[in-house]
Amino acid sequence: MFVVWAILTAIAVAWSVSSAKQRALSDVMQKAGETLSVQTEILSGVLDKYRLLPPLLSQQSSIRALFVRDAEGNAQTIDARRAAEAISGMSAARDVAFVFPDGEILANARESFVERDEGLPELIRVAEQGRLGRAALSNSRGERTYAFSSGVRREGKFVGVVIVYVDFYRVEAAWALSARRIFVTDQAGTVFLANDADWRLKPISQLRQTGGVGRYLIDGRFEDRLDLVRRLPVLEWDLHVLADPAPVAAARLSAASIATLVGLLVGMIALVVLRRNEEAIIKARTDRAIALRLERVVRDRTRALSITNQSLSQEVEVRREAEERLRKTQDELVQTAKLAALGQMSTALSHEYNQPLAAIRSYADNALRFLERGAIPEVSGNLSRINGLVERMAELSRTLLSFSRKPGATIGPVPLGTIVDEALLLARPRARAAGVATIAVGEGVSGLYVVGGRIRLGQVFVNLINNAIDALSGQSDAVVEIDARREGERIVVTVIDNGPGIEPDQLPKVFEPFFTTKEVGEGIGIGLSIVDNIIRDFGGTIMVTNRPEGGACFTINLRAADPENGVADGESILTSSRAVV
Repeated sequence: MFVVWAILTAIAVAWSVSSAKQRALSDVMQKAGETLSVQTEILSGVLDKYRLLPPLLSQQSSIRALFVRDAEGNAQTIDARRAAEAISGMSAARDVAFVFPDGEILANARESFVERDEGLPELIRVAEQGRLGRAALSNSRGERTYAFSSGVRREGKFVGVVIVYVDFYRVEAAWALSARRIFVTDQAGTVFLANDADWRLKPISQLRQTGGVGRYLIDGRFEDRLDLVRRLPVLEWDLHVLADPAPVAAARLSAASIATLVGLLVGMIALVVLRRNEEAIIKARTDRAIALRLERVVRDRTRALSITNQSLSQEVEVRREAEERLRKTQDELVQTAKLAALGQMSTALSHEYNQPLAAIRSYADNALRFLERGAIPEVSGNLSRINGLVERMAELSRTLLSFSRKPGATIGPVPLGTIVDEALLLARPRARAAGVATIAVGEGVSGLYVVGGRIRLGQVFVNLINNAIDALSGQSDAVVEIDARREGERIVVTVIDNGPGIEPDQLPKVFEPFFTTKEVGEGIGIGLSIVDNIIRDFGGTIMVTNRPEGGACFTINLRAADPENGVADGESILTSSRAVV
């Protein structure tokens, strides 16, 4: 009996230690992983902010004018320095420099790497090729920066380079607040950024003990650390977060102590019970002993059933809460994807606003001249044109606000034609930018009503049209066709393009979350998954096939609705018009 107790106690202690280790390790890794994710976003956000600055500056006429020399060959050094100081101050950059193609510095905001010619030739060479130059720079004084460069051209001629140098002081200052070691290593294995000043610009091989995986130099001695690494592919850097495994060892020790004490206690109780049972068996009659044993069995089984019922109740409650959180997360994911789509369309939409604004300004200037000459009819005509342009901009704004707001859960009859028109209004600028000249809407779309939510159904068509535009980008004969027909109590809608289609082995996967055929940075693969979920919520189906003549065909099957019952989601109906863009 003692041997059995010893074996069971040993098994219980081993299991407790293993479980405690796994829980503690999971907790340490989770917290370190959260730190890693947050710092990755911070570092990427800082670099993305400055990455866009040189191309924007190089396109401004005021910046291009700085690279013009006078008749004696003198440059506009004073104006250029003022501009560099203003840009550097507003953007909080380490430095902003304007450089001629031969490497001569036109001006810069403050003393920096550009005056020591560090990395300058390569930044100029890449900018001259029409690409965004980038380089991680450091010097013997321990100064570090990341430089972005963009070429400046006048009448197609390369006349200079705009260089923006990133200041990592705020990033490292934020890292210094963390108790964990946070650092970045480059391709050569050198620590470029770190919240420990002694680690900066040192090879990682000097900070990590040779032959001892997971042992790092901490405060002058090597200690065990868990290293979590996140790759930054665009920069070709690795972001590290070191977690202290001490809580894991403490949890193991605590679990072993508690399990041992519990084992001893159980052993003592078992010994007492055995003694008493032995005495009872000797003294009691056989029938009484059997009765006692039967009662004990019934009691144990009743307790086991009670415990099982409690466990099942708790499991049901946990699953219900998990399902509720899942539904909330799905709703938030739909809204996030919608805002992401708006962000992707922002550049093209800004062009849709800039054109009417330029026309309004021109008509207003002409109206003033006509008014001075007393030409009242011409003034009235210009004001009418201005009013039409303003109405056009207002309609686009109303559609954007309606699309971006978070939808409700109401489902009811919605006009299919209006939803398609609003989706086209949002997707049309992106289509023009991608060179897609034709988006044809069939006559069958008008007058049909389907059961759904207006905002979410609009998101479905925006995603499908944008996917078609992405597939047709750069294709000279690009065409997107949208049509609908009624089949009994169902409405069948098709979105067709004449692009390259989808690989046959990828067709079953297109509606899976995070599956995408786009390049890195162009999509995360949740658009079609959200479309599938929305259509299912409305009691419909969606499928995709390749057309024999080329291109993809998305087929949506929705329930038909009675238009007299109103519109879902409590939104107003915009005037629908059939159009070919």
